[in-house]
Amino acid sequence: MTPLTVVPLTADRFDEFVRLIHALADYEHLARPDAAAVDRLRADAFGAHPRFEAALAVTTDDRAIGYAIWFETYSSFLAKPTIYLEDLFVLEAERGGGAGGRLFDHVRDIGAQRGCGRMDWSVLDWNTIARDFYQRRDGRWLKEWLLYRIQY
Repeated sequence: MTPLTVVPLTADRFDEFVRLIHALADYEHLARPDAAAVDRLRADAFGAHPRFEAALAVTTDDRAIGYAIWFETYSSFLAKPTIYLEDLFVLEAERGGGAGGRLFDHVRDIGAQRGCGRMDWSVLDWNTIARDFYQRRDGRWLKEWLLYRIQY
């Protein structure tokens, strides 16, 4: 296991964060965020009312090799917040060293500390590596729920 720490995203590490988002886009065969999207990410991370939180997995030689993004939603039935894991990503060359598990546990622990009733996330159907990763961490596939989206 590679020695590493999980650190909050800070403005001085923002470019590393974007580099990791680009790597995730490449892995998922999606378009990388354009300059306007990167500007919005910065504003939404560090503005007066942040829209998300993020953390980086950093090696002992200070390289960011993975990240997680999360935010809170709310469950009316539990009458508690839900922590939603938007992204969890580790560079392909760094997988298997524990960074993904450390990031996942970091977010899960934040949800528990905040009194959240659950943690939710989505996984692409073809990403069996991620699906296996989450299953090993007691993640349960909610087959009865279908994801819907409206693109603005």
